[in-house]
Amino acid sequence: MKQPFLQALAPEAKDLLLAAARPVSFLKGTTLVRHGEVARGAFVLREGAAEARVFAPGGECIVVARLGAGDIFGEMALVEAGTCTATVVATANVDGWFLAFEDFRAVVLQRQRAARELQHAVTLVLAERLRALNQRLAALPSPEDRPMRAAGAGPLEGVTRSRRAAFDLPAFLPRLAFFDHFPANEIDEVVSAAHILEAPRGAMLHAPGSPAEAVFIVARGAVEVLRPVSGQERRVAVLGPGRPLGFMGVLLGTTHGSHAWVREDSTILEIPAEQFRGLYFGEGASGSRVRAAVQRSMLVSLGRTNRALTRLATHARLAERHGEAELLEAAGAAQFWTKKAPAPA
Repeated sequence: MKQPFLQALAPEAKDLLLAAARPVSFLKGTTLVRHGEVARGAFVLREGAAEARVFAPGGECIVVARLGAGDIFGEMALVEAGTCTATVVATANVDGWFLAFEDFRAVVLQRQRAARELQHAVTLVLAERLRALNQRLAALPSPEDRPMRAAGAGPLEGVTRSRRAAFDLPAFLPRLAFFDHFPANEIDEVVSAAHILEAPRGAMLHAPGSPAEAVFIVARGAVEVLRPVSGQERRVAVLGPGRPLGFMGVLLGTTHGSHAWVREDSTILEIPAEQFRGLYFGEGASGSRVRAAVQRSMLVSLGRTNRALTRLATHARLAERHGEAELLEAAGAAQFWTKKAPAPA
């Protein structure tokens, strides 16, 4: 059984969290957050119970999650501004804490072990959300599934490694999403740990079951990620400049669950696993921003998975399989969060 968030924290990280958060209490029946509201931070329950609810198009109320002592919700709002996709109601008297986005950011910028552990704990919560959604998605047939292509050459065969790119890479990197908010010296810290891959179209970066030996960041070009599903393959993503891949396998010590094929001639940063873990868990200046970049990438993946669930729900509704559609929509809503739309110009 999965340990609640609060109980899983190391004592020093828990103390840091509680020092930055403010205590909150709610009576049974109180609405903690409401669908459509701006998500400003995360709630951690000390005691009591709550449930997250969404309403189906027909008006039926669907419970998408039940929360108890030690659980966290709204953790995505600690990474990026967004809006609530579910209404959370106390089903018993609740005591706990609220951690605002601004306070979380101030805490994790501290260069101490407890701050690193707290920020990584949020990464693990996001990883569990993504794993659960992907499991749900993989169990369902999709009209987009296609026959699996032949593997051909093994991972990284025929790919050239060097220390310099064929273009002015240092001037280009600050424009990439992964390096958003990185000062120049921290970009240099990341790049100094990397090899530069000049990968031709059709090259494979990794295969299902292969060890996660590096993190890749697309600098120029694109990589297609395909997951095997019931003897076929399903496109998970096409990752363009600024998008990383392979980081969860490196952080969790697991093997890859998908193929990654170079879609067009590409320039890619390859950070070996040991060096990436050193950046992510280390005391270097870039650590907090590397962890935040990983979390932003996970939000992108969660949004992509949720859109896939929405597409399947749409197919189910068109086929008048309304019960199946509602379950798919509820699975997506269990994230409790969606990225905030930009203000109109």
